[in-house]
Amino acid sequence: MKSTLFVTALLASLSVHATTYQGSSFEQVWKQIKSDSYSELPQNKISFRSLYGFLESRIRDSAERTLSDRSDLLPQFQKLAHPNGVCLAGTWEITEENPYGGYYKKGSKGLIIARASTAMSATKQGKNRAFGFAGKIFPTLNEGQTVPTSNFFLVDDLGGTKAPHYTGVEMLNEPAISTTTTVVFNLLYALKLAATFGKADSNPNMRQLYEVSYIGETQKNKVRTPKWMKVGATPGQTIDEADFRDELSIDNNGGELSFDISVASTQDDEGNKNWSKIGTIRFTDSAASNSCDHRLHFHHPKWKSNLKH
Repeated sequence: MKSTLFVTALLASLSVHATTYQGSSFEQVWKQIKSDSYSELPQNKISFRSLYGFLESRIRDSAERTLSDRSDLLPQFQKLAHPNGVCLAGTWEITEENPYGGYYKKGSKGLIIARASTAMSATKQGKNRAFGFAGKIFPTLNEGQTVPTSNFFLVDDLGGTKAPHYTGVEMLNEPAISTTTTVVFNLLYALKLAATFGKADSNPNMRQLYEVSYIGETQKNKVRTPKWMKVGATPGQTIDEADFRDELSIDNNGGELSFDISVASTQDDEGNKNWSKIGTIRFTDSAASNSCDHRLHFHHPKWKSNLKH
């Protein structure tokens, strides 16, 4: 079940179009995301029927593309597992010494666009919500510079919880699973999605972090990559909004919202990880929009068995 549900929670971007990746500028991507903001927040639903019949081969092909197509923006497409989200823009900064490479190194600072979302369909308090955080790092502070981006994927609990606030949970690249009615209700959906996506990815249980640790590195075989990453809102920022998209609106948060970055590579016998806080993500703009939900694309890194932790 763990493998099945992780695929469902993290498969946020299946495309219907493949292009040759040339990199993107922060300015280009964020301008598109802001261009078609919603006047009223939609309640997008997952589609069980879309996994069957003549669409099945398209979904299988899309699962392959989401692991190989590095495009940051795609033509209109449907997200199969995380249909409702809000996009956030700001900076990624590492301030503490650590043994890891790329943009985990102390002093690394770049632009970032993230999409906060919920798995399946629930967006409001009182329902089981599995919060997701997909990050897209632009390794530059020049908003107009075209650069290859690096992506990462985090979830708090694959089964969903009744946590009242997005800013009250921590999201990991290997999240927990709670057995809830939401999990049982969506099990058939998860099984079918896993069958298609699992053929494209040898290990869907965990999203590795090497795209971030490899930024700017020429000898990648010598680079250390954290095994786990955790992102959670800096304490003291919670506001009470029923819909998580309103909760994360920068306008509703006084113009800024920050999240702490923590990493680890070892754990004790009980599974407690040796977390070290190494930096901060600061968001200064947000948008709930059609392009955030239907055009922004996050490339999923393929599994590597030879990473150095």
